[in-house]
Amino acid sequence: MSTSDIGLIGLAVMGENLVLNMESKGFSVSVFNRTTEVTEKFAAGRARGKRITPARSIEEFVQSLSRPRKIMIMVKAGAAVDAVIDQLIPHLEGGDVIIDGGNSLYVDTQRRDKSLSAKGLHFLGIGVSGGEEGALKGPSLMPGGSRNAWEIVAPIFRKIAAQVEGEPCCRYMGTDGAGHYVKMVHNGIEYGDMQLICEAYAILRSILGLAPDELHEVFASWNKGDLDSFLIEITSNIFTRKDSETGKALLDVILDKAGQKGTGKWTLQSAIDQAVVVSTINAAVEARVLSAMKDQRVRASKQLTGPSSFKYDGDRKKLIDAVKDALYASKIISYAQGFTLFRAASQQFNWNLNYGDIATIWRGGCIIRAKFLNRIKEAFDRDPQLENLMLDPFFRDILDKSQTGWRSAVSLAIQAGVAVPAFSASLAYFDSYRQERLPANLLQAQRDYFGAHTYERVDKPGTFHTEWLS
Repeated sequence: MSTSDIGLIGLAVMGENLVLNMESKGFSVSVFNRTTEVTEKFAAGRARGKRITPARSIEEFVQSLSRPRKIMIMVKAGAAVDAVIDQLIPHLEGGDVIIDGGNSLYVDTQRRDKSLSAKGLHFLGIGVSGGEEGALKGPSLMPGGSRNAWEIVAPIFRKIAAQVEGEPCCRYMGTDGAGHYVKMVHNGIEYGDMQLICEAYAILRSILGLAPDELHEVFASWNKGDLDSFLIEITSNIFTRKDSETGKALLDVILDKAGQKGTGKWTLQSAIDQAVVVSTINAAVEARVLSAMKDQRVRASKQLTGPSSFKYDGDRKKLIDAVKDALYASKIISYAQGFTLFRAASQQFNWNLNYGDIATIWRGGCIIRAKFLNRIKEAFDRDPQLENLMLDPFFRDILDKSQTGWRSAVSLAIQAGVAVPAFSASLAYFDSYRQERLPANLLQAQRDYFGAHTYERVDKPGTFHTEWLS
C-alpha cells in the first residue's frame, strides 16, 4: 500500500485548499473528515486525479501515512481539536507529529504540547493566514512547538508557503504556543488595520461627500505609495462593485453590522495580562461590538443628536492628504503596540521571538501583507532590542511629518460628529507615550486619599502616605 507524505483532517474550505496546495507542490496527501460524505465529495471533485487519498476512518487514515506520521488538523478551535487528538492518540507511535493549523488560543496549544510530549508525540501549533486564496496559493505560516518537530515537517510547509523575494513566508517562531500567539496578535493587528481604513472612509464619505468612484481613485492612489497593501488594494476594488439588483454601489446596500471570531478579544485579554497597551486594537474590537448593536443604534439615532451645522469648506485635497497621514501614522501605532505585546509575551514564555522574522513572513500570503512590513524588518535589523517601533528613526520621522495632518483629520471628525475611535486612540497613545510627565500624579494622590495606597515622590526614594483629612 502506498503511503502519503502528510495527512489532513477537516475538509472545510481552508482544509481543502491546503490539501490542494500541498499536492500541487509535489506532496501526496491523505484526507479525512468526520462526515464521510464531505470526504467523498472532495475525492470525486476537486481531488479527482490527484495524489490525494481519501480515508473513511481514523484507522485507515493513520495507516495510509508514512512514518514519522505528519497529521495536520483543520477543525474549529476548542473542544473539536481536543476530540480529534483523542481519536488519533491510540493509533500513533512515538515521534509522530500532530499539527494544529486552526485559530487555537495559544494557552490551549501550550497545554496540548505538554500533554502530547509526555506521551512521546510531537505537537505543533501553526498559525495560518491568507484566507481561502492564501491556503490554496501560498499562505503566511507561523509555526510554534519543539524545534525537532518543526524540522520534521518544515520541508512541506516551507514549500507551500507564500514566497517573497525567493524566501518562504514561514519561519519557526518558538516553543509550544509561540506560533499561535503570533497568529493571534496578527489577527488583532488585522482588526486595527481594517478599522483604521473604515475610519478613513467615514471621514472622506461623511465630511467630503466622496462618491464610490472618487473613493476608488483615492484608495487606488494610496496603494501606489507608502500605504501599498492587500487591504488598501481590496478596499479600492470594493468601491467599484455595483449591486446587480439595485444598480447602486454594492457597499451602500451592505448592512453596517460587523462580525468577529474572537481572536481580537484574545489579543486584548493577553495585553491586559501582560500590562501592555493595545488601544488601537481595543478600539477596533469595540467598534465591531458597537456595530453589532444595530437595533439600539437605530433607536438612538432618533433620540440623540450630534453637530447640526458643521460644514467643511476647506481644501479638498488637503483633507484627503490629512486623512492619509492619519491612516499611516495610526497604522504605525497599531503595529508598535502589537510588537510591544510580542516583546512582553516573549519574555514571559521564553520564546525568544525574532521580530524581524515576524515582519518578514507577513509580507506575503497573509491578510495584512504590505510594503510597510519591509520597514519594520529594517527597524529590527537596526536594533533587535528596539523598545518601541515609534522610536526607530524611520518611523519617528514619519510620525513627526504626519502629526499636523493626523491631528487635523481627528479634530475635523470630532467637530463633524464622525466616530473615529481607532484614529483617536492611536493619537492618544502617541501623545501619552511621548510625555515625560502625565497626570497620573493626581491619580496616585486620589488612590492614597481614599484607600491609603501610598505614592512615590519625584524628589526622594521610597513610598509615602498622607493623612489627607488631617
